Amino acid sequence: MRIHTYENKDTLTPENALTYLKEGNLRFVNNIRVNRDLLQLVDQYSTGQFPFAAILGCSDSRVPVELIFDQGLGDLFVVRLAGNIASTNAIGSLEFSCKVLGSKIIVVLGHTECGAVKSACDSVELGNVTSVLKHIEPAIALEKEIQNNRNSKNKEFVNRILHHNLDYQIETILDQSDILREMFFQHQIAIVGALYDIKTGLVSFYDNAAQKYRERALMRSAMG
Repeated sequence: MRIHTYENKDTLTPENALTYLKEGNLRFVNNIRVNRDLLQLVDQYSTGQFPFAAILGCSDSRVPVELIFDQGLGDLFVVRLAGNIASTNAIGSLEFSCKVLGSKIIVVLGHTECGAVKSACDSVELGNVTSVLKHIEPAIALEKEIQNNRNSKNKEFVNRILHHNLDYQIETILDQSDILREMFFQHQIAIVGALYDIKTGLVSFYDNAAQKYRERALMRSAMG
């Protein structure tokens, strides 16, 4: 099994990084794990790190990021917040991972049956949880087709908000980070959305939001 090292920081591509994540998730759903010498990895990364991917995931205990992608110590730079929200601190952490540590891809990772998304759909207000849900509310506003039963009891509505939330958080990252936006436009990193199915363990990937963002930027540039 390939171990990600400093020697491949300059040669690893965003496309390869995505492939490693997909291969790892395929191993996970087939109940296969790479046998790693964890103590060797502890020693290997004791003087530095090169996580090949940065993951903005949800804090949900059912979505342990390294496990579902079958990755080891030093492979992933993981930022976890309820609802996989792109807060200012989360974006700063992603900037550090990509610009300083050399990560080649950002994955905004949501999951089915997300409690934070359901709470946002129900307009829950609860202490500091309220400020977290504010980051998800714009994703709810993006849903135009379903006009009735816009709450967590409507599974179709919730599933559509899960996808809108991925798109919105990706756009937020690109809008609010000059560093990551430049790296994305220069093809130094990829930014994709992903949804983990808590019933099957399968991760589905989506790159529509980032590509549409790029297309809009190119169109604005062409129009002067």
